[in-house]
Amino acid sequence: MRTALLLATTILMTLSNTSTMAADPTPPDAEKRPHVVKAPHGAERHDEYYWLRDDKREDAAMLAYLQAENAYADQVMAPLKPVEDRLYDEIVGRIKQDDSSIPARERGWWYYARYETGKDYPIHARRADGPGVDALSIQRSNEAGDFDGEQVLLDVNVLAEGKDYYSVGAYEISQDNAVMAWADDTNGRRQYTFRFRNLATGEDYPEQIRGTSGDLVFADDNRTVFYIENDPETLLTKRVKRHVIGTDPATDTVVYEEADDSFYMGLERTRDDRYILIGVSSTVSDELRYAPASDPREFTVLAPRERELEYSADHLGGRWVILTNADGATNFKLVQAPSGSRSRGDWQDLVAHDAQVFLETFELFDGFIALGERSDALERVRILRQDGSAEYVEADEPAYSMGLSANTEPGTTKLRYTYTSLTTPATTYELDTASGERIVLKQQPVIGYDPSQYATERVWATARDGEKIPVSLVYRKGFRKDGSAAMLQYAYGSYGMSMDPGFSVTTVSLLDRGMVYALAHIRGGQEMGRRWYEDGKLLNKVNTFTDFIDVTDALVAQGYAAKDRVAAYGGSAGGLLMGAISNMAPDRYRVILSQVPFVDVVTTMLDPSIPLTTNEYDEWGNPEERKFYDYMVTYSPYDNLSAQAYPAMFVGTGLWDSQVQYWEPAKYVARLRDLDTGNGPIVFRTNMEAGHGGKSGRFRRFREQAEMYAFMLDQLGVK
Repeated sequence: MRTALLLATTILMTLSNTSTMAADPTPPDAEKRPHVVKAPHGAERHDEYYWLRDDKREDAAMLAYLQAENAYADQVMAPLKPVEDRLYDEIVGRIKQDDSSIPARERGWWYYARYETGKDYPIHARRADGPGVDALSIQRSNEAGDFDGEQVLLDVNVLAEGKDYYSVGAYEISQDNAVMAWADDTNGRRQYTFRFRNLATGEDYPEQIRGTSGDLVFADDNRTVFYIENDPETLLTKRVKRHVIGTDPATDTVVYEEADDSFYMGLERTRDDRYILIGVSSTVSDELRYAPASDPREFTVLAPRERELEYSADHLGGRWVILTNADGATNFKLVQAPSGSRSRGDWQDLVAHDAQVFLETFELFDGFIALGERSDALERVRILRQDGSAEYVEADEPAYSMGLSANTEPGTTKLRYTYTSLTTPATTYELDTASGERIVLKQQPVIGYDPSQYATERVWATARDGEKIPVSLVYRKGFRKDGSAAMLQYAYGSYGMSMDPGFSVTTVSLLDRGMVYALAHIRGGQEMGRRWYEDGKLLNKVNTFTDFIDVTDALVAQGYAAKDRVAAYGGSAGGLLMGAISNMAPDRYRVILSQVPFVDVVTTMLDPSIPLTTNEYDEWGNPEERKFYDYMVTYSPYDNLSAQAYPAMFVGTGLWDSQVQYWEPAKYVARLRDLDTGNGPIVFRTNMEAGHGGKSGRFRRFREQAEMYAFMLDQLGVK
């Protein structure tokens, strides 16, 4: 294998013969091979680097190219290794290594995760409830290193030994608290294997269920489980199966199979544990099936799927409570229906639609409903009482993030919620809705950090079509808005995912060096309600890109940054954003940071065998239809690379990424090297053992981020 790689490297690319300390290393030059990508309607595109795709990740020439790019990245980054090390030490130095999560009580046990100093992975554990035992007392015991009475469920450090990548996706406990099922992934492809353990004896059952989504629920008999099996080729969630612990998984029966590849699938139990739910969702449609957890032989559809009808539901107190966009409720409303409901005809409004308030989520309690909503690009938590009165949880900063936390028991009067901002570490509060008393359960410990030294603000930038784009900013106090500073601007802008301002231990290192960090809430997210999302997808997608550019221009014009000291950062669909703005406005950015970028939109969306493609026709459009094809071609980063001066770039990917396949950024960088007339370096780093989320472990990702930030600081001239 080594001989093949060396031979391919020699044939396919030209590499510098100088050492890794060379001042001017030569980047790889990948071979071009003619290939035409044809659409069903006859349109053709030439893709000279299509050969870099290998679904099995075995092709010697392809691997040689990726390794050559990594070797080149090593050469370019070698002089910056001291900066990388300094950044890494700073970031990790802010983290309390022997930390633990807030315990949550469920069926007589308190569950939590804790870390030990110097170890990469969590230890999942539980303690039995009893007199004097609560969340705060367990936290104090953990902080003191007193683990008496603790039952370790999973020590992920032990499970990960000897593995380049390891992740526990989830674990579930049977209703009698005696059996645990857990899912793990050993290469980052998010294809999970389920295993089972007897918690009384510590003994593992012999069977393993491979190729699952990681979703699993127990039935009330504590032996029957339901799980989702993925399609082995497309990796899509395909069918729900029933398994009885102690039997051969090959005999598992199919409970439900989804025929439409544009739908994802999920499993859960209702709030009152009365029902097991099978949920299927596309971008614009949902459908729920429910069965009694005590006898889950037959699943009933709550409301049949309809295009443009979205809903989610939970059950408590003899009724369904449903969050939906039915009847033109574009910002969603809350309705209720009786337990045996099978159609929308039973739905009655509980919280009416409000064009100014986007209802995002809800949690049911015996005495109230907690609503997660947003307006004016800010999150709010509203408490709706049984008598119809309501109150909002207050916030103290102009830009922040607030949301519902883990509320495992419906019978309590206490509500847990989280609060954070660009200056405030993540804080979990517990509010007694009966007395009004509020306590801090935990604030993320950040060693050496003083929040009083930093300031956050919310500004609005005017887009070219007149829309006002909210922007959250943070900088160290003493910052002068004189147009000389360096700035990092981040955004995502897809799938209706809102990027809310939250604290980051990595960003502090930038602020302490005089930089400004800007979070642009561009269209494609839902920060300003459902319309914000609709205006940034399908045939409106370009708004996402122009919004980002217009925010940059506005912040530079207002003196927050020098026009030649702006960096942009995005990942996944945010990497599409990075590729688009690089083509559209390369002169606005000194450096681009792009992680696992979705940059070959047309080719990917023409291939239904690739995971995510069919699920996302309603996000990007189906290019088999000419109108969507023609529009995609106008913005797809790979298709719009041209002979012009591009910013310096740091592009990262994972060989085993199942969300954005490695060959997209690989092809993109290869073509970019051919066309770029600028002088900025292009670094392409492939994680050969990782998937979409990067390397596993608590600290490894900070090493990757430190390298990327070292590159950025150098390009921006930040000392």
